[in-house]
Amino acid sequence: MGTLVYIRLVGFTAGTLLMLFWMVVILGYRRQRNFERVFFFLCLALFLFYGGSLLAINSEIYYVQPPALLEKFAAGLVCVGLTFLPPLLFHLHLEFAKIRELAMAMRSRVVWLALAYLPSLYFLLVRMPEALQKGHFDFVVAGNSLGRPYLAWLFAVAVVSGVWEAKFAQRVRGESERDFHRLLGVLLLSVLLLITAAHFVSASLSRTSREALGTLLALLPLIPLAVLIHMVKRHNFLHIGKQKNLLYAVSATFLALLYLALVRRISESLAAVVPPEATAAILLFLLVIFIEPLQRTLGKVLRETAQKELDVAQRLAAEIRQEARQGDVPRLRTFIERRIVEQLGLRSARLESAPGTDMSSKRNGLPRQEATEKRAAIPFSAREFAMVQDGKILSVLHVEPHGAGISGDTSAALEFLCEQLPGAFDLCRLIEEKLQLERELAERERLAALGQMAASISHNLKNPLGSIKTILQVQLESPEMPESLKTETQMVLGEISRLSNKLGQLLQFSRPTVLGDVTAACNLGEVVKEVSEVMRHEAERKGIRFGATAENGLRVAASKEAVSDIVSNLVVNGLEVAMGGEQVNVSAMRMNGSALICVEDNGRGIPAELREKVLQPFFTTKAQGTGLGLAIVARRVSEAEGKLELESPVADGRGTKFSVWLPLREDR
Repeated sequence: MGTLVYIRLVGFTAGTLLMLFWMVVILGYRRQRNFERVFFFLCLALFLFYGGSLLAINSEIYYVQPPALLEKFAAGLVCVGLTFLPPLLFHLHLEFAKIRELAMAMRSRVVWLALAYLPSLYFLLVRMPEALQKGHFDFVVAGNSLGRPYLAWLFAVAVVSGVWEAKFAQRVRGESERDFHRLLGVLLLSVLLLITAAHFVSASLSRTSREALGTLLALLPLIPLAVLIHMVKRHNFLHIGKQKNLLYAVSATFLALLYLALVRRISESLAAVVPPEATAAILLFLLVIFIEPLQRTLGKVLRETAQKELDVAQRLAAEIRQEARQGDVPRLRTFIERRIVEQLGLRSARLESAPGTDMSSKRNGLPRQEATEKRAAIPFSAREFAMVQDGKILSVLHVEPHGAGISGDTSAALEFLCEQLPGAFDLCRLIEEKLQLERELAERERLAALGQMAASISHNLKNPLGSIKTILQVQLESPEMPESLKTETQMVLGEISRLSNKLGQLLQFSRPTVLGDVTAACNLGEVVKEVSEVMRHEAERKGIRFGATAENGLRVAASKEAVSDIVSNLVVNGLEVAMGGEQVNVSAMRMNGSALICVEDNGRGIPAELREKVLQPFFTTKAQGTGLGLAIVARRVSEAEGKLELESPVADGRGTKFSVWLPLREDR
């Protein structure tokens, strides 16, 4: 056999095994994406081409005259592979362009794919039967058997693919990926040159040169697919690199198959001297010599891989602890999910709270004692990792890999992180509570200063206002005052009363209730009754229907002054927004172990964009309002450790309902 035959034999064997390797990897990876599916079928087309070519070479070696049926079968495999190679190459670039956000519109994409696959029917149904019936198929330069139209089709697809590769090289950020796309561009340019030389100008070349060019053109696809293994292993290209268990298993399987094929070849070549069984036994026994070095090498590689992933987990844990010092639990949760995805190469990560779940029950068939001895966090499944503290599951980390499964080192890194996360959340909550206390202290200091200012204003303004009001009232009773001045004096008295009320409301807002008074309590029904009697006259004056009901014997854990502030300000707010003929109701009852105060009106309601603002101090939509009434309510409810709820609209697009929940005081 000549040198070129040996090169083709070795090259086609390597090509067949390399295509089979990638098909097994993609099937094991099982990513639900069109790119991997098209890549699988492209490898299948190349596998058919290399497999058919390898079958033809072996038939020439083993037979003086290869059987016609075997030659036709090999030629059929080669033709099928070559027929689907151009459209699959075009389709693969189109899918990768979609990943890089360079894809065209959906309708244009369908049209181009149809144009790419349509010639396959012609070559499969017309040109392939003609090539098989000629009797002698050209396996060295196989494209000649399908004719010049096929070569023009392949040439055009190579040009389009080269343009895509130039765009990809400009779009990617990583230098390694950019170099890979540049390599593909150079190889596609080489394909164009080889097609031109081997098929279009082959008349001026010798048969040996033509066969050399055809062999080089046939083996050229092995270069990018071999480099792709390096890209996947070193740079996690296409996110396959994280599936290290899959890559190692498939690689070991193919190395074993290659060695067995080598044993068979050597046994057959030495059959005239040594029995094939003896040669095979000796070569298989030689593997024992390499077991220990291979074990050391694999152990070193596995340790380095595990250590690298553990280093990533430790750095990530340090970042999480640093982020926890911000004292924001929702932000910390989002940060953890985002960084786990980025650092561990996962598709998604999600933390779900599971408070109060006891670890005493069995999960995955492990009793509690055995599971505790093996690991602190028991995975609920291969993609779920539990955060455990004091025998309870605090949260569950759900992760989704890009492929079918999670590698062992990534799983160990996730378990390590789940052991660190409870401490990070505890630190975050402590700092959050500390910041909250500091904010509350600053707010109380601000309100204390505001209270002093309000007291000073009240002292300096209310006394003069009171004197002015008294003098004007005396003047009104004087018969000597002209009637023309009495109306104006009444207006001044009204303005003085309004100003005095605003000063009183400001003083009321700035004066917090006394903290630490655990004995504070009052009868809620009596407070509601007193406030209702005072407010009923204002409701009758405005023509508003006013109703009040209260359950007897309700004692709430708040002072009478605080409860009066809550009820009176809510009722005043309802009376101010209600119009004549509308209704305002106040009720107090026991519900779910707490006291519930409801103040409801059937007015126009509160717009959605204002619902979050109405409780803020000094925010008002009324021409004569101070914006402190509802702020006082919110403050008193918070001081009593209660809860305030706002509902608007209530029914038929109208109405507003305030619900206040206050803790009950059960005296014994």
